[in-house]
Amino acid sequence: MTTTPATPATPTAPTTTPASASGTAEGAAHRHGPRLHWAKLAPDVYKAMIALDAAAKQGLDPTLVELVKIRASQLNHCAFCIDMHIKDAREAGETEQRIYLLNAWEEATGHYTDKEQAALALTEAITLLTDGFVPDAVYDRAAGHFGDTELAQLIALITTINAWNRFGVATRMAPGQA
Repeated sequence: MTTTPATPATPTAPTTTPASASGTAEGAAHRHGPRLHWAKLAPDVYKAMIALDAAAKQGLDPTLVELVKIRASQLNHCAFCIDMHIKDAREAGETEQRIYLLNAWEEATGHYTDKEQAALALTEAITLLTDGFVPDAVYDRAAGHFGDTELAQLIALITTINAWNRFGVATRMAPGQA
């Protein structure tokens, strides 16, 4: 048996593809699936989040709570939370049409009350912090529909769902899996 010497590979410069906004190389498959089970690894933090979540929604309408949680989760691209809160919204009596239109609530104003629209605008402003702050007009709109205590609870709710979303996205929690 004769063997032929292997042809040495021609060295080439490494090529890199610029990362897209999502942090993956263009054209590369983005594998979804849990990275780690943070709630099991940081149980005290998880328990504190559960307590914060329960406290934040006190005194708020359950349907409004779910609309806010879905909208923030949409903005944060948290599939796990979107899935969970759509199910919770249905259980709270929310209609399919309002759930479907939530991503375009500003165009579907006839489907949401003025109070819900103010809460959704505040949710977007706090979630995105586009200008580095919540605009006065958005805050004032919400303050016009919510008393001080209810507004404080709403801000706590929005802040809490944003924290949950960041846990979900950072650890790639998959819809339907806990």
